[in-house]
Amino acid sequence: FDHCSSASAVAHLKETLTGLALHMFGEKTEVRWVDAEFPFTDPSFELEVLYNGEWLEVLGCGQLQSKVLSAGNVDSEKRCGWAFGLGLERLAMVLYSIPDIRLFWSTDARFLGQFKPLEVSTFVPFSKYPPVCRDVAFWLPSADSRPTREAFHANVFHELVREVGGELVE
Repeated sequence: FDHCSSASAVAHLKETLTGLALHMFGEKTEVRWVDAEFPFTDPSFELEVLYNGEWLEVLGCGQLQSKVLSAGNVDSEKRCGWAFGLGLERLAMVLYSIPDIRLFWSTDARFLGQFKPLEVSTFVPFSKYPPVCRDVAFWLPSADSRPTREAFHANVFHELVREVGGELVE
C-alpha cells in the first residue's frame, strides 16, 4: 500500500480475510479476531470461525514489520503491507470431516488410504489401536457332551474377552 497508515492496513487485512473466510465457510458464518504474536508482523491476529459449535483457528496474519519491508528494499516510510498464512490442515478437517488435526501426521494406512487426488470424501473413523490380523478360533463341544448342557451364548464369550482384554478391546 502506498502512503498507508497502520490502521488502514489492518482494516484492509481484516476486511479481505473476513471475506475469504465467509466465502469458504458460508456468508452466515460467525468469525472472530484474536490478538496473536508472530515473528514478522505487528500487530498480529488469528482469524477463527465458529464451526460445528466450536471456534476453529483458520489463519494467522498481521501487518508487516518495517524491518521486513526494509529487508526487501521497500521504503517502510512510504509503504506498508500485510501477510497471512492459512491453516490448510484445518481447512481439510472441515472439507473431509476429520476430527483430529494429529491424524495429518499419521502414517497409518487406514487414514492415508481414505483419500484420493481430486476426490472429496468423508473421513471414516477407525480404531486408535493399530490393526491386529489374528484369528480367534476355539472348539465348543456339542450341548450333549457338555457337563451343564447349557447352550453357548456369544455374550458369554464377549464378556470373557472384555474381562481379559480390558481397554485394549473395542
